[in-house]
Amino acid sequence: MKEAGGNSHLTAMESNRGATNGSGGGDSPRVADAQASRFDLILPFLEPIRHLIEDDGISEIMVNGGQRVFIERDGLLQEAPGIVIEERQLLTGLKIIARSLGDEISEEQPILDSRLPDGSRVAAVLPPCSVDGISLTIRKFGTRHFTMDDLIERGSVPRPAADLLRDRIGRRQNILISGGTGTGKTTLLGILAAAIPDDDRIVLIEDTAEIHAAKPNLVRFEARREVPGLQAVAIRDLVRASLRHRPDRLIVGEIRGEEAYDLLQALNTGHSGSLSTIHANTARQAVTRLRSCILQAGLDIPHRALQAQIADSIQVIVHLERTGGRRHIAEIVEIAGFDADSDRHQFNPLYQSG
Repeated sequence: MKEAGGNSHLTAMESNRGATNGSGGGDSPRVADAQASRFDLILPFLEPIRHLIEDDGISEIMVNGGQRVFIERDGLLQEAPGIVIEERQLLTGLKIIARSLGDEISEEQPILDSRLPDGSRVAAVLPPCSVDGISLTIRKFGTRHFTMDDLIERGSVPRPAADLLRDRIGRRQNILISGGTGTGKTTLLGILAAAIPDDDRIVLIEDTAEIHAAKPNLVRFEARREVPGLQAVAIRDLVRASLRHRPDRLIVGEIRGEEAYDLLQALNTGHSGSLSTIHANTARQAVTRLRSCILQAGLDIPHRALQAQIADSIQVIVHLERTGGRRHIAEIVEIAGFDADSDRHQFNPLYQSG
């Protein structure tokens, strides 16, 4: 975490390149030699932006048609002038990236959404879908794992808010972290996971393994996209499977769709003290978004019954925002219940940023 214009911020560059599943503390094992060789294979084709990829201070790299390159440093977007990538070279590099990860990008399949060997996310779109040439965005993940004390020291999280969240973790309350892209949801999720007592058995479920959780009794599951010869394994499948592994707490990296229903059932059946994140613009909107994800399961759940279940299942919502490059906790609210007559959830504010 670095300061930008005098303001400290949460960073979204928290990662743990874990295995598809396994148990034990610390980073999940991936074969280091395989990572190195894959990265060495890719970098020659991305030579014009090699220095950006290798710069730990840069969290995101955006290539617009090969002619203009932008980066995010310390939470602020800025242009990296004087960099031009020849389109044929860029296309070759993207094809190697895709194939090395069992993926494909071509005229027939012009959209790539994958990740580099070091765990960084890579997204690309080819012409003619990308009108001005190949578009490439790399979202990097650093190797430093921040603690709550780090965020307090830098002013990203006030001590009263940190103490409040630690207390709610200790009381086994279910916490949902909301915010937009790049607001630091994954980082805070990992930090809150660190506050879980070591005696608890945790099952951590992610779409892409990136959360650092150094816990002695930890099982990690990672989703898998469909590839030739292998069927997809969705987050929903893993949430269901996790219940057969005797978890005390569940951590779901991000709620995006129908897995929300299965997580809701788990939270209502003894897995208190669980954590997850969701994209939303406010803490209250996070409840609406959660309800929409639950309904994607296609089950006929009465509206008021669903609203009541959400109130019973989620106790605390932590909302993060990014303002002028500064990532911070904007508010913490408690769901106090659901009023069926007014069809509204009741919220108690616990913390509000100044």
